Amino acid sequence: MNIREIRNLIENEIEKTRQNIESYKEKTQPTPPDCAVDIASRMDALQHKNIYAASLIQAEIKLNNLEKAMNSLGTKDFGICRKCKQPIPIARILIRPESLYCVHCTE
Repeated sequence: MNIREIRNLIENEIEKTRQNIESYKEKTQPTPPDCAVDIASRMDALQHKNIYAASLIQAEIKLNNLEKAMNSLGTKDFGICRKCKQPIPIARILIRPESLYCVHCTE
């Protein structure tokens, strides 16, 4: 796989992640009290909001890491684990282009 293909992969992931972030932001907006029919549905709405808030945080972290990967693309640091300084297997980069660490150092 060449740098152009990896760049396209990362750009596509960045775009999808940005879309997810926007969706999560919409879903974490305050729920008007009059939307709930009863206390159970209100609690259900709050639980969903908390799940979306956690997803939003994870998506923002992913976007940050994708941008770091994009910035290092084409440099000697791209594909190198930030902890052990060993190459990250290309299969991991293809599955998780935002990976800054090898599998061993992630654990």
